[in-house]
Amino acid sequence: MAEVLLAVGTRKGLFIGRRSGGGWAFDGPHFRSEAIYSVAVDTRDPAPRLLVGGDSAHWGPSVFHSDDLGRTWVEPEKPAVRFPKDTGASLERVWQLHPAAAEPGVVYAGTEPAALWRSEDRGESFELVRPLWEHPTRSQWVPGGGGEGLHTILTDARDPDALLVAVSTAGVFRSGDGGASWKPSNSGVQASFLPDPDPEFGQCVHKVARDAADPDRLYLQNHWGVYRSDDGGSKWTDIGAALPSDFGFSVVAHPHRAGTAYLFPITADSDRVPAENRCRVFRTTDAGGSWEPLSTGLPEQAHYGTVLRDAMSTDQGDPAGVYFGNRNGEVFASADDGDSWSMIASHLPDVLVVRAASLE
Repeated sequence: MAEVLLAVGTRKGLFIGRRSGGGWAFDGPHFRSEAIYSVAVDTRDPAPRLLVGGDSAHWGPSVFHSDDLGRTWVEPEKPAVRFPKDTGASLERVWQLHPAAAEPGVVYAGTEPAALWRSEDRGESFELVRPLWEHPTRSQWVPGGGGEGLHTILTDARDPDALLVAVSTAGVFRSGDGGASWKPSNSGVQASFLPDPDPEFGQCVHKVARDAADPDRLYLQNHWGVYRSDDGGSKWTDIGAALPSDFGFSVVAHPHRAGTAYLFPITADSDRVPAENRCRVFRTTDAGGSWEPLSTGLPEQAHYGTVLRDAMSTDQGDPAGVYFGNRNGEVFASADDGDSWSMIASHLPDVLVVRAASLE
């Protein structure tokens, strides 16, 4: 069984789990008492790099990196992410760190206030992608309940100029020219909380994932609504009818299997607990045509642990490891595509982000 690294960012530090053989061992917390909102495991180079977006109540937000799997950490002398003075903005937190699929050394970051940043030195320094920051719709973007964060970044291994981002609550935006221009891409995604439920932008998108076998197929978890696109995001189709609730935060795709994705449904925006108070992951193997509940090994009693947008992940195994953490401080793992589960950590602080990677 391949060695797997599992990074669990919590409200009070980062915990790093390693699985070799059949068992798990965790160390931490790293960055004690800092809220860890974003983690990336960059395995593109021979030595993996961990990137962490931390938020200290005293020192503020920063981006750290480690080239020895968390034994030591480096914080750049100058802030890795800093808004230029002319923007009049200041960084509140780093919501997302994303190694580019087709550009070695390039890492993207998404922040609050909602902005996209590009690094060409593996995440040690970032430059603001100004065309999105200066988009003509920006003055109409309204923060959601969790703030105005750019929380999803997707790149395309086929084309380094193809970018997709999602912003709460502005929706999905796409670029086909490396970020030089952007257009809203929300056709079919409803905004039930607005007077016009079908706006060009303004949807509260919670997360977007890309299908492993068909890169033009995307899955979207909205603030009410689960959607699929078969054309890279130009048009979205509702695929949530068979779920116990189509409200939720997280969505992830299987690393190898076509049409396979995972969700964790939440009862409602006004009642943010697992749907029907049951701890279940839902899986589709036919691109949203049907959904099956996965609960073997998960708690059977009434459950109240909410899974946030970045608190579910897969590794690169086949069968895939699937992982999620919740606001109860519990982390669950499946080594068989989600068919069965076990709790691998408990009594942690509030889990904000989970990232897994198979290590050679």
